[in-house]
Parts: sequence; C-alpha cells; structure tokens
Amino acid sequence: MAELNGNPVTLKDLESLALTNYGHFTSMRLEDGTVRGLSLHLDRLARDCRAVFGVELDRERTLNYIRKAADGLIGVAGLRVTVFDPAIDMGRPSGAKDPHILVNLRPGSAMPPPPLTAKTFTFTRDNAQVKHIGLYPQLRIRREAQLAGFDDAAFIEPDGRVSEGGTWNLGFVDRDGTVIWPDAPVLPGTTMLLLQSLNTPKQITTPVQLADIPNMAAAFATNVTIGVRSVSKIDEVQFPQDHPVLAALRDAYAGIPGERL
Repeated sequence: MAELNGNPVTLKDLESLALTNYGHFTSMRLEDGTVRGLSLHLDRLARDCRAVFGVELDRERTLNYIRKAADGLIGVAGLRVTVFDPAIDMGRPSGAKDPHILVNLRPGSAMPPPPLTAKTFTFTRDNAQVKHIGLYPQLRIRREAQLAGFDDAAFIEPDGRVSEGGTWNLGFVDRDGTVIWPDAPVLPGTTMLLLQSLNTPKQITTPVQLADIPNMAAAFATNVTIGVRSVSKIDEVQFPQDHPVLAALRDAYAGIPGERL
C-alpha cells in the first residue's frame, strides 16, 4: 500500500522519484499501532527536510498521513515515509521546495534475523548524517560483498576508522563487556539512539580502528528492521553468535515501549 499526501499514489506521482531520485526517508517498525522511537523518526524527517529542501516539515500533517495509512492495521508491519518534491527539475534542484509525503506499508519480519557476515570496504557515505534516498553506492558495495561470499558491507574511513554498515549501525562489545559505538561519520539510527539513551549495559562512543576489530569480544548491527542482530564475521575475524551483552541489548530494546500513533 502506498499513499502520497494521504491519497492513493499514481504512477505519475512517482515519476520524478524514480527518474530524479532526490529526497530523504525514514523506516519504522509498526507494532499494533505503536512505533518505538516515533518521536526520533519525526525529528529525523524534520531535520533532514531542512537539509535536503531548506524548508520546515509539517510534523503534525506528516503524522496524520502515517496514521491514515496505518489505520486499522493489526500486528507487525514495516512503514516507510519518503519525502520528495514531485515537481523537481533535474536542471534546477534548488527549486524543489514543496516536499510531499509518501507512506508505504509492507509486511513486517521477525526479529532478530540470523547472524550477519560483513566484508569491509573503504567508503564514506555522502552526507552521512542524512537518511537520503541515494542508495546506489551502498547497494553497489553490498553487491560486491555478497559476490565475495558475505551478507553485507561494513565501511571503513580512509583513516582506518570503522563507521557503519550498508544500511545499519555497527557496534562492538569489548573484552570487559562494554558496548562500543564507533566514533565516525554515521547515520544516527533510531535503534542506536534508543539503546544509547538506556546506557544498559555500559556504553561508550569512541574511535574504533580496523586493526581493533580482532580484539573485540562481539559485534552487532542495529536498525529498526533487524533490532539487534549478531555479526558473526567481519572479513576473516569470527565472533560468537551468542554473547550475554548482545542478549542484554536485545532485552533492553524489547523493553522500550512503543509510542502510539
């Protein structure tokens, strides 16, 4: 199901999105009419709208479109909100100042999925703080990782710092049981932010070098689709699929109440 500004979407409505591909989005996990971190998702949409279009997003109008699309839905679903201007001109993107709200619903998936393997690549995502729809670079590198026998890619800065995964935040557990979030240019994921707000177990944000990975006790990925997912292998470094700190993170995340739409 897809609606644009609260109305059924047409192929004409999506033409500019497909051909010009300029905009931003957020993805949520809807559970019986609630969303963990709903306020954070709306904050992201408002912040990114200023960065991408230079205008203020109408938060209440956007929330009403989300409510309308999700009305009567029972159970779990994935919900994506994409913000784009159908009138954008590729020659003058500076004129795109009337962002529209596209809401998509899709079936939800079980959490967490099986452990993930990742291959490292030197790469910095363009405008990393913004969840923009320009996904070609990440998908190209994800494809390369899969062709090499891995599930996904993990990104390394040119200075050797670990940053993030293809569409997820990357975290580690050190030998003392402390959760370590890499200090590098990353998208501030809502799942990561929710976990950081709990500080349970102990968590720090600090630079992690590629050379530090073999010294870690565990690794994990986070986003709203996967929750807290074990990373069992990065390059040739193996990690346990089960670790008590990862179990504690999953329990802490599951205990965060959803916000009612």
